Amino acid sequence: MADDDASSPGLPSHIEEIIQTLARLHADHHSNATRVERTMARLTAGLGRPAFIGALTIVVAGWILFNLVVAAFGLRPIDPLPFPWLGGAVSLVSLYMVVLILATQRREDELAHHREQLTLELAILSEQKTTKVIRLLEESRRDNPLIHNRGDREAESMARPADPQSVLDEIKKTHAVAEKPNASSDPKA
Repeated sequence: MADDDASSPGLPSHIEEIIQTLARLHADHHSNATRVERTMARLTAGLGRPAFIGALTIVVAGWILFNLVVAAFGLRPIDPLPFPWLGGAVSLVSLYMVVLILATQRREDELAHHREQLTLELAILSEQKTTKVIRLLEESRRDNPLIHNRGDREAESMARPADPQSVLDEIKKTHAVAEKPNASSDPKA
């Protein structure tokens, strides 16, 4: 226990365990990536940097300037106004960038899904533990002769564990009702 306190002062061991679990989740996700997926992630990260925007601006401006200067000297430019080759190149690069970003986002969505699953499982576990604590407190209150025994409907309700499927069904039903168009606000009604 002293080693835990020395390695991370101020953090309780259960918090350190959660941090390590999340770190392992991220490490496993990244170590399971294929070489192509890692390359796409690096490329996408590079596309998001200001240096890329600057370099792209310099290339496009240079291309335009080169073709305008060549035309000004009376020579035949590679890509005369309105720069159809430049437009085609920009369209092709844009298409590749979109596909690259979508592929990278799909991979990152997998990681987000795993984190959401972990969060959901921890929330359900916390709810079960809280329910157990409330039950024990209520039992202790009823068994303690120094405390007046009174009914507490809210505590009784909270002492019953939630059924995740029932909660999910109720959420779906509530969302379905909320998403239905209001007949009174419909101008055709």
